[in-house]
Amino acid sequence: MTTATGAPVGDNQNSLTAGQRGPGLIQDFYLLEKLAHFNRERIPERIVHAKGAGAHGYFEVTNDVSKYTKAAFLSEVGKRTPVFTRFSTVAGELGSADTVRDPRGFATKFYTEEGNYDLVGNNTPIFFIRDAIKFPDFIHTQKRDPRTHLHNPTAEFDFWSLSPESLHQITYLHGDRGIPATLRHMNGYGSHTYKWVNAQGEAVWVKYHWISDQGVKGLDEDLATKLAGENPDYHTEDLYNAIENGDYPSWTLYVQIIPYEDYKTYKWDIFDVTKTVSKKDYPRIEVGKMVLDRNPENYFAEVEQVALSPGNFVPGIEASPDKMLQGRIFSYADAHRYRLGINHHQIPINRPVVEVNNNYRDGYMRVDGNGGGSVYYEPNSFNGPVEDPAAKISPFEVTGEADSVAYNSDDHYTQPGDLYRMMSADEKDRLIKAFVNHMKPVKKEEIKLRQIGIFYKADPEWGERIAEGLGLKVPETVR
Repeated sequence: MTTATGAPVGDNQNSLTAGQRGPGLIQDFYLLEKLAHFNRERIPERIVHAKGAGAHGYFEVTNDVSKYTKAAFLSEVGKRTPVFTRFSTVAGELGSADTVRDPRGFATKFYTEEGNYDLVGNNTPIFFIRDAIKFPDFIHTQKRDPRTHLHNPTAEFDFWSLSPESLHQITYLHGDRGIPATLRHMNGYGSHTYKWVNAQGEAVWVKYHWISDQGVKGLDEDLATKLAGENPDYHTEDLYNAIENGDYPSWTLYVQIIPYEDYKTYKWDIFDVTKTVSKKDYPRIEVGKMVLDRNPENYFAEVEQVALSPGNFVPGIEASPDKMLQGRIFSYADAHRYRLGINHHQIPINRPVVEVNNNYRDGYMRVDGNGGGSVYYEPNSFNGPVEDPAAKISPFEVTGEADSVAYNSDDHYTQPGDLYRMMSADEKDRLIKAFVNHMKPVKKEEIKLRQIGIFYKADPEWGERIAEGLGLKVPETVR
């Protein structure tokens, strides 16, 4: 046993004191070092996605997609890339229960030969809002009330009923897929639209779908509540045990390919993350398979310190004008700079497998050679690193005046209504029950009626049933 600097520890059971009953001595450097380190063992937890589980594995290409993207890790069938995937709840704290009704984060880091690529999404193909400027307000409603320190359904439905674009996501969330049976039995989605660019500079739009090879299974709400009390780490335990027992979970990655010019004419705005793009219009194409086959050796070092960001791209994969994605590109990386420090890329779980060459220097926790004596500016006359024009993004034409501009469609009802009508009678019953139970504690009748009106616009039967469950009537103004 040693100190942090490697010196041997003589006694790890008894601190230095002035005699048997005397006070402790300030010269007991090891005691002070040990206590000081213990006081600092917790880094700030993530604001969202605090509770998570993760595993190592690999991604193998099973279909040739090189005509769509020049990304090297997707360049040939059979090619394998190491990955680390983190699953998480969204709203709860680090010690919260796994089996709550909440979206699940589904984020994968690909350690490619062109640098790290992160595909950071959820187990839902849509999201609550479509502009990042609303994100802090939305998350505040999911967190604890600053006065009571309790979760606040009134705040949740007040925000949702005033933000009708949320209807699609909250319908998905309150349905059978809102509480996954396990992390292995859920799909994942990139959610946003992204851009792929091939070696000839031709671009297409893509949407990612991770389809569980274990199948999709939900958890009964009563059983989920029971498990939250008896085994709040149920999903974490299940994933760990499955991998430890050699029952490696896997997902097949599919993409929808959308021709570049179609964004101008498609019936939905493909950059609006509250909308889906029909698989009938753009069928899914298989890309490859991800297998998770190794548990972390240390939860903190790997699961807690992994830093995933939708801004981590590689050549051949680029962002779209999705307003939510544009905000996430900044906010995720900024959260890592706050939690883990400016040099978080040097933490082993985040370290790319390729050599890093840039002029970044200094900062907290710089643990490599800090660039040594190499040139530290560009341009220079000393053979320092230079840019690669081939890595530039493909152009995207933009027009118009700088302004705070909303999406040009306010139809927040057709797709959620279609989702409701696709459900079986039993599924509808469970959906209604989940919404009614969630809305009962809402303190203002005005908020309940406003949300009922939104349901009614999506499907009159839906609105009537929610109103009946709450002992209210659909407002005449929306009939």
